[in-house]
Amino acid sequence: MKAVVSLNSGSSSIKFALYTLGNPDSLTLSASGKIEKIGIAPALRIRSVEGEVLIDRDWPDGASLTHADLLEDLFAWATDHLGDRQVVAIGHRVVHGGTRFAAPQRVDAVLLDALEALCPLAPLHQPHNLAAIRAIARINPDLPQVVCFDTAFHHDKPMVASRLAIPRFLHDQGIRRYGFHGLSYEYIARRLGKIDPALAGGRVIAAHLGNGASLCAMQSGRSIDTTMGFTALDGLVMGTRCGSIDPGVVLHLQSQLSMPVAEVEDLLYRKSGLLGVSNISSDMRALSEDGSVEAEEAIDLFCWRVAREAGGLISSLGGLDAFVFTAGIGENHADVRRRICTRLAWAGLEIDDDANADNALRISRAGESRIDVLVIPTDEERMIALHTLALLEALQS
Repeated sequence: MKAVVSLNSGSSSIKFALYTLGNPDSLTLSASGKIEKIGIAPALRIRSVEGEVLIDRDWPDGASLTHADLLEDLFAWATDHLGDRQVVAIGHRVVHGGTRFAAPQRVDAVLLDALEALCPLAPLHQPHNLAAIRAIARINPDLPQVVCFDTAFHHDKPMVASRLAIPRFLHDQGIRRYGFHGLSYEYIARRLGKIDPALAGGRVIAAHLGNGASLCAMQSGRSIDTTMGFTALDGLVMGTRCGSIDPGVVLHLQSQLSMPVAEVEDLLYRKSGLLGVSNISSDMRALSEDGSVEAEEAIDLFCWRVAREAGGLISSLGGLDAFVFTAGIGENHADVRRRICTRLAWAGLEIDDDANADNALRISRAGESRIDVLVIPTDEERMIALHTLALLEALQS
């Protein structure tokens, strides 16, 4: 039997999933897990598809362990767990594909160099995406690796939604609105097509709300507009990222407060968002439990910005048929969903409080809400596995 592994490597975590291959639409999840708190006190958790804990390991003194070190441990476990299955490829999420890469690619040295040049556009993610690829190449140089781009889903959105109002020569150099979380949105479009094909063929806003957060306006399953732009810093308030900000603020930080570029970058990417507003935490769960005025201000700002940006996307779509919540906050935080839908009541969103509290699939009020509101768990790892398998089959045919 054959298997494929999906890896989603971030700045302080590595999510992964192991799939046994059938046909492209019947990949069977065997195990999944996450290495968390890399650079602090790494912890590895792996569960079977039935929920059985397969491995639960901590490195309390492991602050010096790198992504590569921890991937070696993960590979050692996988070798024992695989049994008679053979891993035929590893698929990776890579955040930025720039203007050149709009489809999955087989990894080689030339591609890695091209992706390395895009690291300044996604400094929180791209370097770690590529570090995982290089680490696996050292561990098993003969194992095929495939990269899938978070920008690809938005690659063919309308030109008006891609342009920034800057001189044309800068646009021609690639300074434009790209959009991110594409693998998540692609999965949601695919899943909604199975749940409710009529809705999937209409005007949908998907809200990927997690530590990183964005919205995507989809028409017939295609990206029309999205809140993130040139980088994953743009758009909504996020865990530690500021989202949309007056460019004059950046100029002020540099010219009037004499902040170096690296310090400004650190401020906007790592010290802003929910963390910066609350001065407590970047975690929505912690803020909800805190109950302080500062925590409430951060939560309210998060929800206000989601509703505000959703209003703009409704304009891009020319109306709205469905609103889908997904990702960590979107899938699990009923109060945040309630606050957002309350602010969007003018657009026809009315939710059923009991269904919302239960994290039901459909949380809109039956017969009363003009807009269907759904909660659909995302699965970026499955999309990565599907793309990886499809590319390998195409290369072999």
